[in-house]
Amino acid sequence: MVVTNSQAFKKRHGIPEDQGLSLANISKLSGMPRGALQEVYNRGIGAYKTNPESVRLKGSFKKGVDAPMSMKLSKEQWAMSRVYSFVMKRPGTFYGRDADIVREYGL
Repeated sequence: MVVTNSQAFKKRHGIPEDQGLSLANISKLSGMPRGALQEVYNRGIGAYKTNPESVRLKGSFKKGVDAPMSMKLSKEQWAMSRVYSFVMKRPGTFYGRDADIVREYGL
């Protein structure tokens, strides 16, 4: 089974896996500014709209699958995935696509 960034973040902070978190909650727990997380979220929404092929399947999280969008994560789920990747400091987001936000906020 794939461990998602959301699951890893919640485990790190002792939060039940099924509990939803807002950007404000994630900001408080991670110590990252809410504004930075909002920017990352907004970029996630944009990425969903401009590159739908990259959106992963619900459940299995397989990428690169030719499937209807109804079988893939929603734009909000995709954006939150990017936020969790960012706060977990994954190379593709924190040090990659969103590195300018890291610099802007002095993270």
